[in-house]
Amino acid sequence: MTTKDTAIGVVGLGAMGLGMATTLASNGFAVKGFDLSDSRRNLAAEGGVTPCETLADVFAGTEFIVFSLPTAKDVAAVVEANLDALKAASGRVVIIDTSTSEPDVSRDLAAGLNALGHGFLDAPVSGGPAGAASGKLTMMIGGSDADVARAAPAIDAMAAKALHVGPSGAGNVAKLVNNLLAAAHMVTTGEGLKLALSAGLEPEQALKVLNAASGKSMISDVHFPTWVMNDRFDSGFTMGLMRKDVRLASELAGRTGAALPLSVEVARLWAESPLDNADDFTRMGAFRAAANDNR
Repeated sequence: MTTKDTAIGVVGLGAMGLGMATTLASNGFAVKGFDLSDSRRNLAAEGGVTPCETLADVFAGTEFIVFSLPTAKDVAAVVEANLDALKAASGRVVIIDTSTSEPDVSRDLAAGLNALGHGFLDAPVSGGPAGAASGKLTMMIGGSDADVARAAPAIDAMAAKALHVGPSGAGNVAKLVNNLLAAAHMVTTGEGLKLALSAGLEPEQALKVLNAASGKSMISDVHFPTWVMNDRFDSGFTMGLMRKDVRLASELAGRTGAALPLSVEVARLWAESPLDNADDFTRMGAFRAAANDNR
């Protein structure tokens, strides 16, 4: 089977979904895309994606369907609205949900779809819009071995690193842990550079030390040089999205009984920051404000 014979639908053509859809198209897949926005569908068409005006068009005759949606509620609603199409499908359809969703929702959807003869992978991604557009995402996947193997051609086109971390829900858990740490690192790195500046050390020099020593993180190594030190603050990932992920991680900790005292403070800082949800999340690392600035 060649890629041109494989029909893939993409639901959600936002900053991430559009990049994944056009990447799949550039790899030779027959890609159909849906978004509520006419302008996003038009952009997808320019990238070789067949735009669909209804979800039913996306689900019809597709072997794989990639979701890139805001919340778990949206993911469940799309599946529920298209159960008839899934029941009528002639072969096994595998949904690859790249949204940052909720583990319990993913487990329920996977069980329900498996009963209908279909698969569901919770496969949230890291790498931002640039990674989506270049096929260099990192994908953390929960689901069955068989469905991961079946979806491998599509996954390999979208991700440079695909980590199958366990059964349904495991991918979402891994993503929430990752983003909780990224949120913490954004705050702690900003505070470290604020301390350096207050003590008379140039932040650029302090950052060199961090990235050559044990204080290094992906945030300090990539995000600060690219989007914070130059005051660009345009990574493409919003405050609202990171706030949601931190909240979901906090709720997961509450349900599991995990005591995370530092993470509680991180969650408070993100929730109470005066930054708008539409602001880029890298603004949480801004450190050049006055020393008495408590965010």
